Amino acid sequence: MKIIMLGAPGAGKGTQAKMIANKYGIPHISTGDIFRANIKEGTELGRKAKEYMDQGLLVPDELTVDLVVDRLQKEDCANGFILDGFPRTISQAEALKNANQTLDFAIDVDVPDESIVSRMAGRRACVGCGATYHIKYNAPKTEGVCDVCGKELILRDDDKAETVQKRLKVYHDQTQPLIDYYKEVGILRTVDGTQNMDDVFAAIVTILGA
Repeated sequence: MKIIMLGAPGAGKGTQAKMIANKYGIPHISTGDIFRANIKEGTELGRKAKEYMDQGLLVPDELTVDLVVDRLQKEDCANGFILDGFPRTISQAEALKNANQTLDFAIDVDVPDESIVSRMAGRRACVGCGATYHIKYNAPKTEGVCDVCGKELILRDDDKAETVQKRLKVYHDQTQPLIDYYKEVGILRTVDGTQNMDDVFAAIVTILGA
């Protein structure tokens, strides 16, 4: 099965992607992981990506596509894969198609913006070890204190309402056309991401038909 996950930042698509990968025994592939692996291994593609990242620039579409296509040709992808964070644009989707990677499902984890802002505002991160919590869904034993190392928990800048709203605007500008694209292709499936994690997963398994 070849699957891509769509959904706004904070919709929970990464969590669902990992659960799907575990259930079906296919690799969960995120562009961030690919970049880090290539940079660590010192590949030519990794060196090129690092040049952009070191300058705080987005890695260009062409290079991102090359990195993803290279990863999809590895042996562990022979029986399928789940892509998380790629494609983000129509041009990336077309490039994937041109690389003879025909997808079976595009799963959109749909969560209203106001729910995402509320979810992200509840996240807390440890200043010491980086462990993450949520004041509602995964609260620490002692408010404001990390269970792991005892250091302070903070609301990160990128989880603040104003920042989240900016990220959501970028997501909608970039990805709404992609949702329409996969709908037209006939492989888009939408799940209600406001349900609890296990119910969202059950809905996805029903869609995948196994």
